[in-house]
Amino acid sequence: MIGDPGAASRYFQSRFGHVPQRTGVWRVVCEYLQAFIPSEGSVLDLGAGYCSFINHVEAADKHALDIFREFTQFAHPDVQTHVGSCHDLSVFPPHYFDAVFASNLLEHLTHEAVADTLSEVRRVLTPSGRFILVQPNFRYCYREYFDDYTHLQVFTHVALADLLAANGFGIERVEPRFLPLSFKSRLPKWPWIVRLYLRSPIRPFAKQMLVVGRAMV
Repeated sequence: MIGDPGAASRYFQSRFGHVPQRTGVWRVVCEYLQAFIPSEGSVLDLGAGYCSFINHVEAADKHALDIFREFTQFAHPDVQTHVGSCHDLSVFPPHYFDAVFASNLLEHLTHEAVADTLSEVRRVLTPSGRFILVQPNFRYCYREYFDDYTHLQVFTHVALADLLAANGFGIERVEPRFLPLSFKSRLPKWPWIVRLYLRSPIRPFAKQMLVVGRAMV
């Protein structure tokens, strides 16, 4: 994504700076996503960043991977961290994870890297394991999509579901409007408001989608 490690670190700090409400919001988001993740199983967070997902999801065996070495400091003690690329998961054995999660990841990758990532995710998932993706939905955020200069690919909820299906995943859930685009959104970030928001069939300002694919046996 960014060749110079120093530039990558500065990009991360600038674009995804720490927001105090992040923890409370992700705790509620994980409550919602827990339906796709067995609490006694194994889960991998790709591009884990601040580890907001992996720290709060319930699982017996939790792993996080990111290319930024600094991310390890944000992981809770029960999370095993791995510094590396999402399109090379050779550190993990086949059929190891019940779920793999990624938020705001695939749009930063080249076509080749996306193909390699999907292949690797299928390899490390158990039969019928789930790949859970939260992504900007270009259909609803086209005006600001390329404000992030590292975006290389465009996905809508239709295109992302088709991409997963073409790469050997059955489509289990598609929510075109899932969350606001950024934690810089003006929407309230109190956990109880977020919980009501996710329960609502109408989600104002939601520009990120949720797509869940299941590895085909």
